Parts: sequence; structure tokens; C-alpha cells
Amino acid sequence: MRKTKHFILVVEDDPLLADITAFRLELLGFEVHTVENSEAALAQFEEKQVDLAIVDLELAGLKGLDLIHQLQVHEKSYQTPVLVFSTDPSLDVVQKAFKAGAKDYLVTPYDPAVLEHKIELLLSPQAVS
Repeated sequence: MRKTKHFILVVEDDPLLADITAFRLELLGFEVHTVENSEAALAQFEEKQVDLAIVDLELAGLKGLDLIHQLQVHEKSYQTPVLVFSTDPSLDVVQKAFKAGAKDYLVTPYDPAVLEHKIELLLSPQAVS
């Protein structure tokens, strides 16, 4: 059994959504760090072992899909599950996210119980692939 808290990186450029998500996850006992862009996210992967990344698709600069692709090919992050945040529920966008390497997708604004359930599944030992 793991004795340390799971570390979740939230990559979200909407400060309100980032703060609400971080607050919710901290209440659930996770260690959470938020960043506003892909470059800061990649730097976090260099500094710390990230257990789960939550990535918004519409980031400034390097877009979320490109970040997910980079995470999939990087030595320190290729095994880290990625949960996508997006305001776009269209099948085309969802498929692109999964093709890039996302493990799950959540339309924002989201139901906190759904977020909790998805994170629980992504961090479960059975989710490791």
C-alpha cells in the first residue's frame, strides 16, 4: 500500500476551474499542483513524479493535444495517465484526445462526483497498462 499521497498535476489556464479542481482534489487527500500552460507542465514532470495529469485541451501556446502527445513519448511521463478537460463533447475531439494518449475525458463544467470516480479509476492498480 502506498504511504504517500498521489500527486496530481492540473494543467488548466482558467484560474477559476484550476482552483476549484485543486480544492476538490485536496479535500479528497491528493497533493495537487496547478500550472497554466504546457511548458510549465513539462517542467513539473522533470521535477517531480506525477501520478496523474489533468490537461485542458485549449491551452495557450502548446495545445493540450500536443502536450499529451509529448507526455506519451517522454521517458519520465509516458506511463502517467492523462485525464482531459474540455468544453467540447464532440466525438471527433474525444477521439483525437484518446488517439493522442489520454486515458479518459471529462467535459467541463463537470460533476465533482464524476471527477472523483474517474480519478479513482485512473489511479487504481488495475488501470496500469
